[in-house]
Amino acid sequence: MPGYGILGPQEGSGLLPWSWAEERLIASHAYWLSTVRPDGRPHAIPVWGVWFADVVWLSSGLRSRHVSNMLTDPRCVVTTSNPGEPVIVEGSAEIVTDALLIEGFLAAYNGKYNTSLDLAFQDPAVNATVRVVPVTAFGLIESDFIGSPTRWSFVDP
Repeated sequence: MPGYGILGPQEGSGLLPWSWAEERLIASHAYWLSTVRPDGRPHAIPVWGVWFADVVWLSSGLRSRHVSNMLTDPRCVVTTSNPGEPVIVEGSAEIVTDALLIEGFLAAYNGKYNTSLDLAFQDPAVNATVRVVPVTAFGLIESDFIGSPTRWSFVDP
């Protein structure tokens, strides 16, 4: 974060462990999803989802704007809902059609939101099950803004 006076990795709170980020990804009630429209304009929307098996999972209708965007350009950003301790995940969206993977997502989703969605609801011909595979993630603690910013990298760009 050039220009913000960020302290070195051993100063302030220091670099945050990945477990800190995962706790917030799991606990976030909702997420903000940002995608790119075919003409390059950004699109942001709040979504329900889960952090499960090291990726962000969500569901949406195949005809939704954000799914259409992800089919054209899978690059996207998912952020947790707490701006005081945000986790920002930059990644690549994948539409999942494998029934076993969808069942795993549904178990996590239904447990988190106390719902009872089933495979029929997640029919890939109607509703997209999406996983966002992290490439890079960022996190910080607002109360130690200059001492806590941390970046995690998962794959080579």
